[in-house]
Amino acid sequence: MQHRFHPFKLSLLGAVGLSLLIASCEKSGDNPADDPAPVVTSFDQLQRRILTPTCAVSGCHSSETDPTFAQHKLVLAASVAYKNLVGVASTNATAKANGLLRVKPFAALESLLYHKINAAASHHSGANYGNPMPLGKELLTVGQIEFVRRWIEAGAPREGSVVDSTLLDDKTPSTPVTESFDGLKVPAATEGFQLKLDPFTIIPNFERELFIRKSIGNTQDVYVNRFEVKMRNNSHHFVMYNFRNNQNLPVLNQIRDLRNPDNSYNLLTALSMQNHVYFIGIQAPYIDYAFPEGTALLIPANTTMDFNSHYVNKSTATITGEVFVNLYTTDKAKVKNVVKTMDFTNNDLSIPANKRVTLSKTFLMTKPVKVLVLTSHTHKLAEKFVIKIKGGARDGEVIYTSTNWEHPEIKTFTTPILLAKGEGLVSEITYNNTTAKDVSFGLTSEDEMGIIFGYYLED
Repeated sequence: MQHRFHPFKLSLLGAVGLSLLIASCEKSGDNPADDPAPVVTSFDQLQRRILTPTCAVSGCHSSETDPTFAQHKLVLAASVAYKNLVGVASTNATAKANGLLRVKPFAALESLLYHKINAAASHHSGANYGNPMPLGKELLTVGQIEFVRRWIEAGAPREGSVVDSTLLDDKTPSTPVTESFDGLKVPAATEGFQLKLDPFTIIPNFERELFIRKSIGNTQDVYVNRFEVKMRNNSHHFVMYNFRNNQNLPVLNQIRDLRNPDNSYNLLTALSMQNHVYFIGIQAPYIDYAFPEGTALLIPANTTMDFNSHYVNKSTATITGEVFVNLYTTDKAKVKNVVKTMDFTNNDLSIPANKRVTLSKTFLMTKPVKVLVLTSHTHKLAEKFVIKIKGGARDGEVIYTSTNWEHPEIKTFTTPILLAKGEGLVSEITYNNTTAKDVSFGLTSEDEMGIIFGYYLED
């Protein structure tokens, strides 16, 4: 008997079959609509919405080829950011001394990352951790900062969603939209005096570094036992310099830019830098530094100094720089020991063409000293400047390292370094001469230098 299938029955059977097939697929989990949505972790959010757009950018923390990498040793690209942050010690000298990690799980206040993105000074407990980040750009919003804080307090996990992501949508500025900058109060005449760099502009996407020789205004010798510096946001550093030779000094009150608008060097300004001797410096927006009781810096009558300010602007709008300096004075009768300015120079430099060399020089003390502050000075061929102790129980100990010749580390010792008579300091400088000619010590930008600057006391 031949069977014939009615078209309606065929359609019905097809529909039933298709329904069974769909049901089978749904049960087997093949329907994407029923798959659970992938979990976006809190760290992924932090990376995508904070680290990648504001930190892991060219010139900052994008790779080891960034010019600043030698100083901070931190890459925040997505592939390595987590392992470079969590549980890792920082290269920041103050953070290391205070026991901070870059990120310490469950402890935001012991995490340098939190301090660096939070410009509010109140939570630093007086510590100076350097410039707030991101340098040269708008600071993070209140919500972004709180997101980072909560992530750290939740253990800084790599996986899992532990923080409300709506915080990242909070656009409340952590500083006023129109920056309210209050300078320093002028000291009473009996306490000291104030010096200023009046407001100046930094054009978009530019680093402006300027010098201006100013009179201190003292008609007689003065003794400074404390200084205070305060600057607007986005300052990289501020330094005041004495002059090694008082002949042919720059014109008073005339701004000298280190870089021309096309970012090329102003050679006359660069040459004037070779006559500098460090006086005071800061690499953070604010400092209040006091010398040990009974000690002070001497500023001879009618002194002039070079004021050096460096600002970074990575935004698309013009910003303003400004610097206040208060020098607090004390009576000569109260000064038992004048703070000495360290100026230890290695004049014996011989750097062959197309060679990398490390040159050392030892500076021995003729009497016991206490080292308070160290910094360094070289020209562009220097890759690394190390200072070690010579002699005594700490012989060979490295107490200073800087890898940025333009803006060297300024290291203040909370506990002074004690050196006995006959002990000393060793400068150990690595130069990479990429030129086709030999280079030696000299004052021009084509020569080299190797100087230890700082403060010390003689017993």
